[in-house]
Amino acid sequence: MTRKLFWEDMYIREFDATIISSQDNHVILDRTAFYPQGGGLVSDTGIMNGIKVIDVVKDGENIIHFLSDVSRFNVGESVHCMLDWERRYSIMKMHTAAHLLSSVIHKKSGALITGNRIAPDESRIDFNLELYDKQSIITYIDEVNEIIRAGLDVTISFMKRGEVSTIPGLIKLANATPPNEEVLRIVKIGDVDMQADGGVHVRNTREIGKVILTKFENKGKANKRIYYKLE
Repeated sequence: MTRKLFWEDMYIREFDATIISSQDNHVILDRTAFYPQGGGLVSDTGIMNGIKVIDVVKDGENIIHFLSDVSRFNVGESVHCMLDWERRYSIMKMHTAAHLLSSVIHKKSGALITGNRIAPDESRIDFNLELYDKQSIITYIDEVNEIIRAGLDVTISFMKRGEVSTIPGLIKLANATPPNEEVLRIVKIGDVDMQADGGVHVRNTREIGKVILTKFENKGKANKRIYYKLE
């Protein structure tokens, strides 16, 4: 099982670990700060002992690191890892912004997320919105930016699965139920939003900057897509 350092401190930029498996084009470490792709977030990239980490995925309780070259790595070897911090920090800001956007839209319209892709340069979120116009979306984003400027703290806690099911709004994904785990990680942004979530976030909303609407698309009767970036 890989210890998730990114859950303990999302601001870790480099760390040391031990290889517990090495095969084909990937290795598994005893611990990692590299976030694996999942939940709509792209994975971290970076360097492991000078070799490029090009993708990271989760496999059960292990996290697999795909490398540009694994020939130098052996089981039991210690490695020094460095994240592409500019990329990671952008993802953290984008993800916290996504939580705020989904919270505002859910409160205003009841819409839930039907899909998303959180990436460093531009992100998108799909909502099961039926009534949809540009001015409404602009109003939602203006409200998100007001929340960002308020400088709300982002805190992490853990909750038993049974409790999560009793609190409305903790799951903002359409047709989704809490993951089949006994204890779930909860991300809370001031008094504005609280969601079950396993991803990486900033500590305070002011770090996000400003959300800018780049485009929006009608993907069907009840599927609307919003693209945004940060500045």
